[in-house]
Amino acid sequence: MASPLIFIDGDQGTTGLQIHERLCARTDIGLITLPHAHRKDPQRRAEAINDCDIAILCLPDAAAREAAASVVNPRVRVIDASSAHRTHADWVYGFPEMVKGQAARVASARRVSNPGCYPTGAVGLLRPLIDAGLIPRDYPISINAVSGYSGRGRAGVEEHEGPNASGRSQHRVYGLELTHKHTTEIEAHSGLTFRPMFVPSYGSYRQGIVLTVPIETRLLALGVDGATLHRCLSAHYAGQEHVQVMPMEAPGVVNQLDPQALNGTSLMQLSVFSHKGNGQVLLAAVLDNLGKGASGAAIQNLELMLTR
Repeated sequence: MASPLIFIDGDQGTTGLQIHERLCARTDIGLITLPHAHRKDPQRRAEAINDCDIAILCLPDAAAREAAASVVNPRVRVIDASSAHRTHADWVYGFPEMVKGQAARVASARRVSNPGCYPTGAVGLLRPLIDAGLIPRDYPISINAVSGYSGRGRAGVEEHEGPNASGRSQHRVYGLELTHKHTTEIEAHSGLTFRPMFVPSYGSYRQGIVLTVPIETRLLALGVDGATLHRCLSAHYAGQEHVQVMPMEAPGVVNQLDPQALNGTSLMQLSVFSHKGNGQVLLAAVLDNLGKGASGAAIQNLELMLTR
């Protein structure tokens, strides 16, 4: 039986490069690549995407929509790493640990949309707690997050690492118009009934995310506290390879968060910090925006799809 053929459309971007690096040495699959001169040729790209078994789109949103629309071969399955299809009803959301049965849905899907890096952390924290009724669906959620500059793609890497890089330390809060595209994705897949407040920022380091969600226990049901939320998350992610819930108490207790701690991995670590006397809880996620937040998620979804 021939090895499945994988085509990475956009393998020169930050996500595409990492996916290619992770797959190029494998002998159980075949990789289709286009010569540099043909990478922007619509006909050559359409031929490649229709000759593969699974296409991974690492493109801007508009180009991803065009690439997906160019698929006419019914055998071809697609993983889209852009944000073009993340809330589309015909695409399966590629967060296998999100709810029970999601991994099976990804495995059998024809079209899978990779989650965004920030939504991976936010949805990972919120969806189990909202589904369990511990956080109300109408809770006024605020999300603060900082990512490495590679979250901006090649432009961010060039600005900090290119020949004209200033070398000065930078930390920039952005999305101040409060219309960041990840907010809609978070609302849709976390189960919230109102748009959350999302405040993203870039740090002066290459990759890695810390995302936090503050919770006031006075706005929760009587008796729900940090320990309750932690137990729910621990039960939901028990046995998962790529999502770990960190302990609240020693040994192994987390007392600080390093956004670069999981760089180079496909892991996400979730933590719950609590002060019962103050009635305050802080939910936190740490992940590599190029790992579990991008290329690692694509590979995880690919592995699931290769089982069917």
